[in-house]
Amino acid sequence: MIQRFTRSFVAAAGVVFVLSGCGHETKVTRVDTGVVTDLSGRWNDTDSKIVAEAMVKDALQYPWLGNFEKANQRQPVVVVGTVLNSSHEHISVQTFITDLEKELTNSQKVTFVAGKGERDEIRTERKEQAIYAREETQKAPGKETGADFMMKGTIATILDEADGTKAVFYQVDLQMIDLESNAKVWYGQKKIKKVVEKKRTVF
Repeated sequence: MIQRFTRSFVAAAGVVFVLSGCGHETKVTRVDTGVVTDLSGRWNDTDSKIVAEAMVKDALQYPWLGNFEKANQRQPVVVVGTVLNSSHEHISVQTFITDLEKELTNSQKVTFVAGKGERDEIRTERKEQAIYAREETQKAPGKETGADFMMKGTIATILDEADGTKAVFYQVDLQMIDLESNAKVWYGQKKIKKVVEKKRTVF
């Protein structure tokens, strides 16, 4: 009887120990959005912002911009096309495109127009206005501003890993293409290399 009680007590104590050991404490700390939080070593919001700023700045320093303004007496109209994710990671390409669009718009050196997805939504709105809106407030079709240049490109990675240490090499390639002639008037490249070390904890 005593042995059975002892075994039952030990088993119960073991269950309590396991359950208490499985407990997790969650701590959330709010930080400034400008603070770099590189936790996993993967592509993140900081990489997206830094690359977009650097590449748009580089693109707008090249002769194509001044040449167009001189020949046409106006700013070029630019649209951002497809940015392909050719990396081994799931990267939010749309966030990067949005960063590019923000930098182009805020530069005040080009006129930036909506991309394909946004244009489809706006065109649907115009069609509905033609049916439901008062005539004096309707926006007529056929008055869009066509782009002169399209910025498009790819994000690729090279991964090297051994003994718990991982090196990730990101390469972003962007091109500015003349939509009338298909001429590539600018080609930019930005590289980022990260080394991620996983330390083993010995208990």
